[in-house]
Amino acid sequence: MNSSKKPIYAMLIVFLLTSASTFSQEITIANSPNVRLLKAAREIMTDAGTCALITLDKDGNPRARTMDPFLPEDDFTVWFGTNSNSRKVDQIKNDARVTLYYFDNETQGYVVISGTAQLVNDPSEKENYWKKEWEAFYPNKSDNYLLIKVSPLWLEILSPTHEIYNDPTTWQPPIIFFDLDQ
Repeated sequence: MNSSKKPIYAMLIVFLLTSASTFSQEITIANSPNVRLLKAAREIMTDAGTCALITLDKDGNPRARTMDPFLPEDDFTVWFGTNSNSRKVDQIKNDARVTLYYFDNETQGYVVISGTAQLVNDPSEKENYWKKEWEAFYPNKSDNYLLIKVSPLWLEILSPTHEIYNDPTTWQPPIIFFDLDQ
């Protein structure tokens, strides 16, 4: 082999090996099921009982309120009931981007879901997502009870109980992005 080509071949081999190992790491991360993170997130969401629903007002200011959500569906879609005349309904009509914040005080774990909200007024869905203890709040359920359906875009979680911690330098917790095509 020509001695002038040896450094080029050596650099090419190093580049290929480095690229292959980097590529395989990305594939592993992208294909990991995140089962442990999702299981912990579901547990925190269930144990928290309530969550904060954060919407954006007409000026782009965040507005938070405590909500009584239904348990998350398998794909982490979250449903809420609300008064059709509430501020949050107008805010969602104006900007469907929302954030949900679940905090489990006992374990100090939390889940944040960023997603898009949809207002649902379908009578059969309203029957599916109803809590008997809400009867006093909605005397005319057919007119003033409305559903909010939040479809997740991404979720972040921190859970000392499950040994799920943030990055020690940036404090960024683990994030799971949801596939919107499914």
